[in-house]
Amino acid sequence: MDLLALADFTLVARHGGFGKAAREAGRPKATLSRRVAELESSLDLRLFERGARSLKLTEEGRALFERAGMLLLELEETAAAIASGGQTVRGRLRISAPLLFSQTAMGKLAAEFALRYPDVRLEITADDRAVDMVEEAYDLVIRVNPEPDATLVGRIFLRDRLVVVASPDLVRPADGSPVPAVTRGAMQPAQTWNVTMSSGPSTLTVAPVLSMSSLVMVRDAVRAGVGAARLPLSLVSHDLAAGTLVHWGDVEGPEIALWALYPTRRLLSARVSAFLEHLRSAFPRGTPDELAAYMR
Repeated sequence: MDLLALADFTLVARHGGFGKAAREAGRPKATLSRRVAELESSLDLRLFERGARSLKLTEEGRALFERAGMLLLELEETAAAIASGGQTVRGRLRISAPLLFSQTAMGKLAAEFALRYPDVRLEITADDRAVDMVEEAYDLVIRVNPEPDATLVGRIFLRDRLVVVASPDLVRPADGSPVPAVTRGAMQPAQTWNVTMSSGPSTLTVAPVLSMSSLVMVRDAVRAGVGAARLPLSLVSHDLAAGTLVHWGDVEGPEIALWALYPTRRLLSARVSAFLEHLRSAFPRGTPDELAAYMR
């Protein structure tokens, strides 16, 4: 198989079209089209469905792209490591991270990493969706309580927990009456929150009055006294210590675990290893208090 033709195929597949791939690579569109056609002919397979205005991978093309993309990247990284005399931390590093972690900590983390490793081109995307690491060419993803995935491996580097907080001016009713609440996501009808207090388990009946798309926005609304909310402890630790928010209990349920994940079938590059070590150094114990202190 022609490795150069295979590389051109993965380039076109990654960018979703010959024109965009040609512009990104600075290569003639006709050359890319010819090389992909030659690859299809040598394999006796159609790799793309070509429409008037669209280009879509066939089932066979998708399977080849998923395997070939990783193999070619490993070859490139191996050649670069050999040429540089070892596992030098250099090149592009693409990371996808959750919105809240990106807003509160990733800017500082990325800046510290960039200063330490100036030869790395670090790209951070804030996204709560489950990105496709292969198709979207991510080297590392950070996710909260991810679903099991046999194609990924990783480690927990931070743990957090949800707490119910409110402004000191908001009175918690003793008779079980509904409490105004601020929630993230779609507005829901009256609901109950199970919490644990120093005195034991308790149930709060809440009536959502505000719905926000960001937990930072939820926290700011709770500070203003409009209602109670369930928020990560790390996000409200400073407010609890200052008395601008009060603790109504810990939310019952699983802990919040932040994972750093990468594909199992790829060699762990020096860049990814360096960033994993950077996370470990920033949060050696992985506690909510460490994250809260880091955000100051």
